[in-house]
Amino acid sequence: MALLALAAWAQPAQALTLEIRSALSAPALQPQDKTFPEGGTPVPVSLPDEWARSRPGSSGPIWYRVQFQPLADGANDELLALFIEHVCSSLDVYLNGQLVHSSGRLVEPIINNCNHPQLVTLPVALIQANGNFIDIKVAGYPLAEVGSRQRAGALSALQVGPQSELALRHARLTALQVGAPQAVSATLLLMGSFMFVLGFINRRESHLAYFGAMSVGWALIDARLWLRSVPVLHLGHSAIEFLLCAMLGFITWAAVQFLLRDARTRHRAVDVGLPVQSALLALSLMLGGKLRLHDLANLWSLLLALEVVAASVWHLHHQRPARSAWLMSVLLATVIIAGGIEFAVQWTGARPLAAHLAQLVVPVIFVVVGLRLVQQHGSALYRAEQGKALLEMRVREATSEIERNFRQLAELRVEQVTERERKRIAADLHDDLGAKLLTIVHTSDNERISTLAREALEEMRLSVRGLTGRPVRLADALGDWRAEVISRLAQAGINGDWEAPEDLPQTLSARAYVQTTRILREATSNIIKHSRADHCSVTASLNDGDFHLVVQDNGHGISAEVDGRLDRGHGLASMKHRAKQLQGQCLVESGPGYGTVIRLTLPLDRAIEGA
Repeated sequence: MALLALAAWAQPAQALTLEIRSALSAPALQPQDKTFPEGGTPVPVSLPDEWARSRPGSSGPIWYRVQFQPLADGANDELLALFIEHVCSSLDVYLNGQLVHSSGRLVEPIINNCNHPQLVTLPVALIQANGNFIDIKVAGYPLAEVGSRQRAGALSALQVGPQSELALRHARLTALQVGAPQAVSATLLLMGSFMFVLGFINRRESHLAYFGAMSVGWALIDARLWLRSVPVLHLGHSAIEFLLCAMLGFITWAAVQFLLRDARTRHRAVDVGLPVQSALLALSLMLGGKLRLHDLANLWSLLLALEVVAASVWHLHHQRPARSAWLMSVLLATVIIAGGIEFAVQWTGARPLAAHLAQLVVPVIFVVVGLRLVQQHGSALYRAEQGKALLEMRVREATSEIERNFRQLAELRVEQVTERERKRIAADLHDDLGAKLLTIVHTSDNERISTLAREALEEMRLSVRGLTGRPVRLADALGDWRAEVISRLAQAGINGDWEAPEDLPQTLSARAYVQTTRILREATSNIIKHSRADHCSVTASLNDGDFHLVVQDNGHGISAEVDGRLDRGHGLASMKHRAKQLQGQCLVESGPGYGTVIRLTLPLDRAIEGA
């Protein structure tokens, strides 16, 4: 849309101008001549005059003479100008024999003005009232020595009119033919260089490097649209034309590889054939010489264009995802249409507005495609970064899981080793110490020694049970506790009551069994030694997920003096500490003359395990 707006703006304005479409033409007798050759025989020619038709093979310089009368209708008071839409390659303008304009060198190397419209101000002092003539000396190159017909010697129709009107026309056409190509070429050069470096660094995105190379090559070729000369290289016309034509092979190489690589395909024959083709193109141009440059350039251009079209069809057929194929289809179709217009211009020599637009469409589309590729690369890079972050997170999670599993395995191994060591110690205690204590019980004549050995034997058996780690059925544990407590109370002359539920399906861990047994023994011992009670009741129950054990006597209670002794060593403090180790609690309620109540509460999920 921007190109169409620019083209509409560049259309000729309606103004009071004189259009000149015929002239007298004659070749220059000497390249240094500064006057129209009066001695020769001028030939009438129509403007525009294309040397390939009017004088094939001529390289000039050629003189043109036109006559005009001052404009009527009061326009004589306004400054006049001469507008030349197209001249190739350079010219000098004389008004009534006086030089009024020069576009550059008319000898080798001739300045390139083929795409630069010329605006020549006609000084008022040189304009005559009874008729004026304008002599134009044009230097150029024959069609055979240039790669493009648009760079062959030619002169367009002339316009003479008010300088203000023609200056506007000149500015519009200069913007379309010079300014726009220059801006687009600079953009394409910068973007292509960036993409080439990007693709070269990231070899998996090689299509970006090929697109960048193609863009840079096209920008260099398009430089001939606005660049008048290349003084830095110090190259002649033939060398520059050879390089421009040879660069077509390089651009085709990059274009075909871009289309194939972007479709994620690669062919060995193409990888080898394209550079060989570029070398053959350059070799054929060298062997053909400058007089066959144009014909060879057209032949190669047609062949290379067919290769690009074939690669485009392949690209559209294999492109993934398919939803983006429509955009590439539209862009490639536009490029093909622009290429068709360019070929038509090469064969006909006409210079319609479409020809100027075609020269701009291709690089603009390259810029659009380049931006699209950069956007896709950025999106892919963003997704890759997200994937990398997700992968790192999963690696961290996996590492944490591995470390946790390792710790668990290490703990399990420690537990296994500990369990084996516990069983070994338990076996040693049972086999060695137990046997010796049992011998003392049955062989000692001293009743006290026998009693202490029996108590030590019971304590040893309890410790061995805790070390083995085997769980105990709660019903069996309650039976053991009942037998021991009632027996000890009876031996001390104390009546004992036991109340507990029957047929309990739960099992008690070995550790909970041992600690509860010791708490119950300590409580029974305190009753026997300190309470002076004659009755004791023990109640066991399960309530709200907790195991409750209540021991109550009718003694005199715990005095402050006794309480102090019990809290030291293995008294009430020991009972509370054991309960705390099982995540439970042991409460003691007592008062002098009111007896003592010991309430033991153990969490069911920690001390009791389901059967």
